[in-house]
Amino acid sequence: MKARTLLVGAAGVAAAMAMGSPALAQKCEGAGSATLTVQVLGVRAAKGEMAVTIYPDNPKRFLAPKGKLLRVRAPTTAPMTTVCFNVPPGAYAVAIYHDENGDRDFNRSVIGMPTEGFGFSNDAPTKVGLPSFQAVRFVVKDDLTIRSTLRYLK
Repeated sequence: MKARTLLVGAAGVAAAMAMGSPALAQKCEGAGSATLTVQVLGVRAAKGEMAVTIYPDNPKRFLAPKGKLLRVRAPTTAPMTTVCFNVPPGAYAVAIYHDENGDRDFNRSVIGMPTEGFGFSNDAPTKVGLPSFQAVRFVVKDDLTIRSTLRYLK
């Protein structure tokens, strides 16, 4: 009887993971009451890590050294990688990069152009430089799922 219960429970967990349940697939980073799930779309290869960083509601901290609130580095899955955070209700911004070579650095060419995929919350445009904080800012009231599509320049 115990073996059958264990087998049924394991099958349920496996099914939930296959359906993309972030709470079962990974432990969510943070300690807030709302779960923020970030789905990163357009992942071109299942190699390296996906670095997903949350910034607080402060434009001066957005993309600044030591400005992050939380970061998750998850194994990359293609065509979508999902990570989650537990955050208090409030406003945030998210920046993402696909660390394909696993060196924990956002690699750029000699002229400064990104050589790895990147994205931002709200799929904020990056035509000339980085997006503004206002373009990436979003509000979490309860559990929320956001989606961001990666951009690869090379």
